[in-house]
Amino acid sequence: MTDAPHSLTAQDALVALMIAVSASDSDIGTAELVKIQSAINMLPVFADYDLDRLTTISQTVFDLFDQEDGLDALFGLVREALPERLYETAYALACDVAAADGSLEEAELRLLEEMRYELNIDRLHAAAIERGARARHLT
Repeated sequence: MTDAPHSLTAQDALVALMIAVSASDSDIGTAELVKIQSAINMLPVFADYDLDRLTTISQTVFDLFDQEDGLDALFGLVREALPERLYETAYALACDVAAADGSLEEAELRLLEEMRYELNIDRLHAAAIERGARARHLT
């Protein structure tokens, strides 16, 4: 890791959560990678994001996943970097990545549940976000 973990930007935190949900089932699928890339390329929140950061943030997430308390550390970094107004955005992006490959694995569901808790996403809002993700990814 070349950058110190405390140097995460809000955009980095969003990317980290998308990567985390993709990597949670130990299989980062092509559809998930395309979804992450598409979000970064298309959404206004990433308008000035440096794509070169993607590799660094991915490695940070992978390194944290290798540690015993890595998930707690990840959420600590995310809460530090991400303004509360973007918590639902973060959850929506994570749901879209999880749904991108057409199936939700148990590990992805557990991580999304943990995200809801850590980001204090209201259950009703979470359900609406999840329903939207499901609707966008139906075949």
